[in-house]
Amino acid sequence: MQTENRLLDDLARVATGALGALTGVREEIEARMRDQFERILGRMNLVRREEFDAVQAMAAKARSEQEALEQRVALLEARLAAGSAPGPTTPPPRAARSRSPVRKSKPAPSP
Repeated sequence: MQTENRLLDDLARVATGALGALTGVREEIEARMRDQFERILGRMNLVRREEFDAVQAMAAKARSEQEALEQRVALLEARLAAGSAPGPTTPPPRAARSRSPVRKSKPAPSP
């Protein structure tokens, strides 16, 4: 019985060592793949997440402003169509300017 126990202990140590070695190999492969992916992605012209989020926020703000302006224009068009425009529809007349009379020069007499 003692020998079977020793054999099993040896097998357990070998298995433990193999698992440890495989774990190290796996970590090394993951690290190399991660480096390779970073190099590939670095060569591609991709934006970072922070830049994407900033542009997305700007686009959302622009869209909401555009929708607000569309509503405002629709309201103004409705008021204009109903005849109750919010303010003067034609510009006020300009004050009369005092113009000096333009003198036309007479052609010189020919000899």
